[in-house]
Amino acid sequence: MLKLAATVAIATAILSGAAIAQPVKPTIILVHGAFADSSSWNGVITHLQKEGYKAVAVANPLRSVANDARLVSDVVGNIKGPVVLVGHSYGGQVITNAAKGHDNVKSLVYVAAFAPDAGEAAAELAGKFPGGTLGDALAAPVKLTDGGVDLYIDQTKFRAQFAHDVPSEVSALMAVGQRPITEAALTDKSGEPAWKTLPSYFVYGDSDKNIPAKALGFMAERAGSKRTVVVEGASHVVMVSHPKVVTYLIEEAAK
Repeated sequence: MLKLAATVAIATAILSGAAIAQPVKPTIILVHGAFADSSSWNGVITHLQKEGYKAVAVANPLRSVANDARLVSDVVGNIKGPVVLVGHSYGGQVITNAAKGHDNVKSLVYVAAFAPDAGEAAAELAGKFPGGTLGDALAAPVKLTDGGVDLYIDQTKFRAQFAHDVPSEVSALMAVGQRPITEAALTDKSGEPAWKTLPSYFVYGDSDKNIPAKALGFMAERAGSKRTVVVEGASHVVMVSHPKVVTYLIEEAAK
């Protein structure tokens, strides 16, 4: 009887130790891009939470690459344990710069996102290949007191340009709630990219009108993407229209 009790005690200790030794799931930090906001990640967040991941959707200021990357870097620096950085659109440039200097960042996920090399700007990369129509869809610039301008997508053109595969009632709300980006942020030069040292993953739609699919494919190949998922017919907000697909890729990056 004593031997049996000892055996049970040892087995319990081993199992308890095994449970403790299980790797901690990384925190998923989600960074939205221009003309969107943190709510664009809602579908992805729902799926991530069901799988036991903690997610943080950062409110990206969209003011300048240096400023925005600094904010995201501060968020990363205050999280204990491993992190996966996920960026959409201009948010890709932000995570490319924000990841530097953080040993806890384990991988990068680019969701219809810019992955610039040093010295490149978002506007430059968007125009590198044909197919982008953002310029014609912009509303009149909003002049700022500091001399700069904010850019919005014309609400009447928002769905066709940005979210054609999203239900019209949803895209209508997105159009009204869109966050503007400064023109200067789109022409800011990027620093040394984190994708040169971190594993990167890419997902985008082949009907993206903000960043041409050929430009996205070029950046994915250049970054040595571990996996690239191209969603047929998807718009620029592939995380809104296909949250499960995006979540699966994030989970792969997290593992």
